Amino acid sequence: MNRRAGILMPISALPSPYGIGTLGKEACRFIDFLEKAGQSYWQILPTGPTGYGDSPYQSFSAFAGNPYFIDLDLLKKDGLLKAEEYRNIDWGSDPQRVDYGTIYNHRFAVLHLAADRLRKHLPDDYEDFCRQNAFWLDDYALFMAEKEAHQGVSFMGWEPSLRRHNPKAVARETERLADQIEFWKLIQYLFRKQWNDLRDYAHHHGIKLIGDVPIYVSPDSSDLWGHPDLFQLDRSGKPTEVAGCPPDGFSADGQLWGNPLYNWNRMKKDGYQWWAQRIAYQFTMIDVLRIDHFRGFESYYAIPYGETTARNGRWKKGPGIAFFKTMEQKLGHLDIIAEDLGFLTPEVIQMVKETGYPGMKVLEFAFDPRDTGSDYLPHKYTHNCVVYTGTHDNETVNGWMKNSPKEYTKRAIEYLNLSKSEGYHWGFLRGAYESVGDLVVMQYQDLLGLGDEARFNVPSTTGNNWVWRTVKGSWTNALAKKLYHFTMIYDRLPGTEAEI
Repeated sequence: MNRRAGILMPISALPSPYGIGTLGKEACRFIDFLEKAGQSYWQILPTGPTGYGDSPYQSFSAFAGNPYFIDLDLLKKDGLLKAEEYRNIDWGSDPQRVDYGTIYNHRFAVLHLAADRLRKHLPDDYEDFCRQNAFWLDDYALFMAEKEAHQGVSFMGWEPSLRRHNPKAVARETERLADQIEFWKLIQYLFRKQWNDLRDYAHHHGIKLIGDVPIYVSPDSSDLWGHPDLFQLDRSGKPTEVAGCPPDGFSADGQLWGNPLYNWNRMKKDGYQWWAQRIAYQFTMIDVLRIDHFRGFESYYAIPYGETTARNGRWKKGPGIAFFKTMEQKLGHLDIIAEDLGFLTPEVIQMVKETGYPGMKVLEFAFDPRDTGSDYLPHKYTHNCVVYTGTHDNETVNGWMKNSPKEYTKRAIEYLNLSKSEGYHWGFLRGAYESVGDLVVMQYQDLLGLGDEARFNVPSTTGNNWVWRTVKGSWTNALAKKLYHFTMIYDRLPGTEAEI
């Protein structure tokens, strides 16, 4: 990997007059900003359709794109919408917050208008798109059509034969809901068309995309519904155990995520084919893939279904290094980032080392005075790592400086030589940039020096996450020039260093 830099900016957080960031003009302008600022990577969060809690890590599909990200102005340009059909709608009162309820109530009615026009003159490549993606698209489109027919309830509330994905029930419903199914396929076609155009624009401007794949799927997803044999379920189709994290110093009850767990023994029998398809599909969209909760492949925490906390879980062995060797045999060399944060056993550390994937270093984790030898301190880094000032699950730098115990912030100030006049966020960036880590990624909020109001997610909470957005015009030439200067002096500009 080359010595480079990038920015973490979710698609949803881009500015837009239509309530949420999209794949349109402002996304291209952000790419222009990245190029001017000497950046090489744009990291995004998962791009699937969001479900419970509006979290991109709880998606209705491990493959589908989020319909909210389809740009309405581009649909107008293609003759699929008229301006009066979407520009006079109230998409939310606060341009710095996503109002998911408002978007849900209005977006699909607008998208139906576009889909109705598209189906009258289907593009030449539409049938090829459906055929090439049938391995996930058929189940997803029927799943979403059924959710509409069942007023949005989880598939666990559907009639038994359909809930269990009985072939006769699937065939019957596929015929009955043909029009609704085609709508969802048309929407995915439009998403992918716009995505491909944006990806090509990024590549033309020298920007690579870092994607994100959650290790688990949502308990209300077309993946679980369509492939129940791949998960740990009982005869009624309910999970026997679910995912989470054990109690620790941050949470006495641990974290109860509630995701279904994989039946790794069953997956192994066909060479982890579903996973191979999932990873291969992601690499048709992006250039580098961050795998969330990487340690779960070595061992995972299983909590009995129905528990209200994570206290009574247990550790179980995952597929380990054999999984990644199989992926390499099937797919070749892959540019993967291992999200190896949290408590790591020697076995997890060894697995990450054997894969050769770069792990993650988060600078905000480095300054606990009880851990003077922390591996998150920059002088402990190796080249093969990705350095973050903070991730989407952490406070902004200025939020961290405000809220952390004084002994933490005092140590950070001394170690990084921070000053208020420079701005703590720029001091953190400088500390990350001057490290030997091959790649540094900074949250966009931190470039702006924002505080608690711009935090993107607080793990294990619901109701106020995934909503922050930047305002139009925040990426100025002055900001790009300043970031370019840091990128230049720490030798992270594209094309300035030979392959390591």
